[in-house]
Amino acid sequence: MIVIKFGGHAMKAESSSPWLEEIAQRWKSGERFVIVHGGGPQIDAELKAKAITSEFKDGYRITSPEVMSVVEMVLTGSVLRAVVRAVESAGLRPVGISGGDGGLLHVREKANGAYGLVGEVSSVDPSIVQTLIDGGFVPVISPVAHDQYGRALNVNADIAAGAIAGAIHAREMLFLTDVAGIYANWPDKDSLIEEISASELEAMNFTAGMVPKVEAAINAIRSGARSARIIDGTSHQAFVDALSGRGGTWVKP
Repeated sequence: MIVIKFGGHAMKAESSSPWLEEIAQRWKSGERFVIVHGGGPQIDAELKAKAITSEFKDGYRITSPEVMSVVEMVLTGSVLRAVVRAVESAGLRPVGISGGDGGLLHVREKANGAYGLVGEVSSVDPSIVQTLIDGGFVPVISPVAHDQYGRALNVNADIAAGAIAGAIHAREMLFLTDVAGIYANWPDKDSLIEEISASELEAMNFTAGMVPKVEAAINAIRSGARSARIIDGTSHQAFVDALSGRGGTWVKP
């Protein structure tokens, strides 16, 4: 089982997208996938259209109730439906769900509300994911979830994907983003880390943009995934290489 997280910058939802064709081929050969999507650029565009300001802190979007209404609309609406349509067009049978459906992600407010309506994953019940996989469906997951009070929370898609990968003991957690991997000294392109253990990664300090990726990769392994890999999702060759165990930054136990 491979969990794939598509970042908003890397995600291409066209029916002819090479990554979809690659997934379809490997699915028919017996490999199984779970897709978790982001949508930062799409959220930014909608916020701009509505003249709503949005800021980031430590790599997380500060999420006011006004921002949250846009996040939920975009992620569980237009982006989720676009990805489902695209996966279906590749000949597979996708089912789109949110992080709150079927009790998948149990979340609470991160840092007691310091980031606004940002969710922190406290536990995962992967039953709905396993049921869909067993039925021959491809789970496509939006990271929006809700807390015990029923409030919608914005869960970072990297974190959500890593938590799900851990819960289902995925062979690999594959992060498709707009950079080639984790950089020790971003934006120095010569500082790309090719291979590192989770404990070594945990001991390092990173700039804000790398923080959620690093945290998600570590959490995925700590909670049960066998490995994690961060790659440039805009490159089809990088995607093919990653599915074959090569390239990007490989995080091992």
